[in-house]
Amino acid sequence: MQTMQWTLSVLIVIFLVFSLYFSVRYRREQEPKRRGLYSARMNIFMGLMLVVIAVSQLFFFEDSATRRIFGTVCLLLGLFNLFAGIRNHNLFSRK
Repeated sequence: MQTMQWTLSVLIVIFLVFSLYFSVRYRREQEPKRRGLYSARMNIFMGLMLVVIAVSQLFFFEDSATRRIFGTVCLLLGLFNLFAGIRNHNLFSRK
């Protein structure tokens, strides 16, 4: 159990770093196609990070109504970001 929590924490930090990296790249890029790709990659990593946060909140801590609500909101936002990022990445990759 402790190993799984540690692994999820490491994944959250890795996804956060990638999300910040693509966020900076997105803001500095001038070409619209590459801006779209960087934005999509940022959304993908942010979605993955939110899903991992939700999993850790829903399954690895003591149960409470606040944790359930927070975990559910993170899960929904994460899945939406992941879906939107994949869709936009496919859209900007074709151009």
